[in-house]
Order: sequence, then C-alpha cells, then structure tokens
Amino acid sequence: METTEVRIDKWMWATRLFKSRTSAVEACKKGRVMMNSMSVKASRMIKVGDMVQIRKPPITYSFKVLALVERRMSAKLVPDYIENVTTPDQYEILELEKINGFVNREKGVGRPTKKERRDLDAFAVPQCMDDVDFDFDS
Repeated sequence: METTEVRIDKWMWATRLFKSRTSAVEACKKGRVMMNSMSVKASRMIKVGDMVQIRKPPITYSFKVLALVERRMSAKLVPDYIENVTTPDQYEILELEKINGFVNREKGVGRPTKKERRDLDAFAVPQCMDDVDFDFDS
C-alpha cells in the first residue's frame, strides 16, 4: 500500500534533514520550516513534488520532495527521496560565515576559544610599532 501523504516532521527525520523527530518538530514550532514560502506545523502533510525550505541560520536550504517515506533510511538512499535545490548564493553566504566566524561574535556569547584568541592576537599591532610615537603635537 503506497502512501500519498506523510507528516512533514516524519519525512524530514526519515530523509536525515534532522537528527531526531523532536528537533524537526522544534524547527516547525520556531517557524524555520516553510512550504511554498509559508510556515508550516509539524503535522502538515506533504506530497510528492512539494518544495520544502528549511532555515538553518545563516542560510535557507530548499528541497524538492521526490518520494515519500516514514521510516529512517541509510544516507546512501536519501538522494532517491529528496532533491537539493538550494541556490548557490546561499552556499556563498555559508562560506563567508565560515571565513568571518570569529569576527561576527554576538555580544554575550562568552569568552573566545583558544583558537579564536590566537586568531585575534594575529591581528594585534606588531611589537615593533610600540616604539613609534603617534603624538603629532610635538
């Protein structure tokens, strides 16, 4: 018996877009899952051919439903069920975020990690500049 509709949270979990069904439901509650540019609830039924957008900051992934499934599958079988139609400009945003990762630090997220501190120190003024007098009034 072939299924014609599946809950969107089950489908996202089964196609490995989320690690757990709970996280798929949470994404729906937070308004991060959209279908045809409209936010959807976890109980929303999807059909073959639907477009699903998932916002995982800083980018929005887009997928086309090729087939329906309710049970989790191996990663090798996922391309038979979904087609990634995310635009290249979204991936460019992701690359820029990786490059600028420590610079765009949100206020209040804590101290920098050891790697971030070393990167920040690399931008520090070289020691040879300590001898230079920048007082131009004299």
